[in-house]
Amino acid sequence: MAASRPLYVTRPALPPLDELRPLLEDIWQSRILSNDGPYHEQLEQALAQYLGVEYVSLVANATLGLIMAQRQGNLAGEVLTTPFSFVGTTHAIQLAGLTPVFVDIDPVSLNLDPARIEAAMTPHTQAIMPVHIFGRACDTTAINTLAQRHKLRVIYDAAHAFGVNDSGGSLLRHGDLSVVSFHATKVFNTFEGGVIISANAETKAEIDLLRNFGIVDELTVASIGMNAKMNEFCAALGVVQLRHIDRLIARRGEADLRYRQMLNDVKGVRCLSVPTGQSLNYYNFPILVEPDAPFTRDELYERLRAEGVYARRYFYPLISDLPMYRDLPSAKPANLPVAQAVAKQILCLPLFPDLLADEQQRIVELIAG
Repeated sequence: MAASRPLYVTRPALPPLDELRPLLEDIWQSRILSNDGPYHEQLEQALAQYLGVEYVSLVANATLGLIMAQRQGNLAGEVLTTPFSFVGTTHAIQLAGLTPVFVDIDPVSLNLDPARIEAAMTPHTQAIMPVHIFGRACDTTAINTLAQRHKLRVIYDAAHAFGVNDSGGSLLRHGDLSVVSFHATKVFNTFEGGVIISANAETKAEIDLLRNFGIVDELTVASIGMNAKMNEFCAALGVVQLRHIDRLIARRGEADLRYRQMLNDVKGVRCLSVPTGQSLNYYNFPILVEPDAPFTRDELYERLRAEGVYARRYFYPLISDLPMYRDLPSAKPANLPVAQAVAKQILCLPLFPDLLADEQQRIVELIAG
């Protein structure tokens, strides 16, 4: 019975093998495996068109993308960011040689709260790294205004935000750079990979150098770079995946709507509101277990796991509570009351394109008890 299969938060979407096989055979015959091969170039061009942006650089993964985005700006000092994210966000700041400074989140969007950004600034602040959590748009207007006023760079961790648009176009056009993840768990995946969206051609050229050791040609190395190129196998997968992405997002949207309808009358469980003025890619389905629920978040988590439903507490613990960051002055729980509260309530339910309605019904029945 389909409903008895283990249900994880995500189930990677894969294209039909018959579509992918000719591309893999072509790679096998050509022996071009890396270094801006034909499928790499084809995917960059296709993504630029699909996403509605101009300057696209494929990378091996989004963590390397975030590191390079900071290196490209020659940043040194502090970066303001959210404690409510995947740990890779803050690790990338640390690995780029900068210091993370945590800022509390907005209780509705769960994104970095612009009203708290200025109070967190110091003379050492160089940049802001907001995260579009669950593909829900940050307040880009407020963040841009603050960045311009204080001459700060803005690097968006847009790992979750593939294909999301606001009223002006692609969400990825905001900031100096945006970095998207193509990890297997994401809405659009290339097994491993990611992309950096640059604001202009000069920045893209610098990113393209950084991802290939700073090499210009056989005789010239222009900068200190790294090996962050996407290989041809991942790029070929992306070319095929892109043919199906609209259908996959639509299927995720159908599952999102079913959850909202099924959970509407479940006491103590709140779905995040549908944001206005933007599209969604339905990357995740988070719920908040509120204080009046007849169970705690962790009790519900354990109940679901016992029945083969592997919900995840995204994001708990907070990054600011982890051993390598908890001693930072900005990491004190008193500085982050909203993030602390949300981290104790959040639970992400399984959501993927082939999730069945009866599987969702089973999950909701387990939640309702």
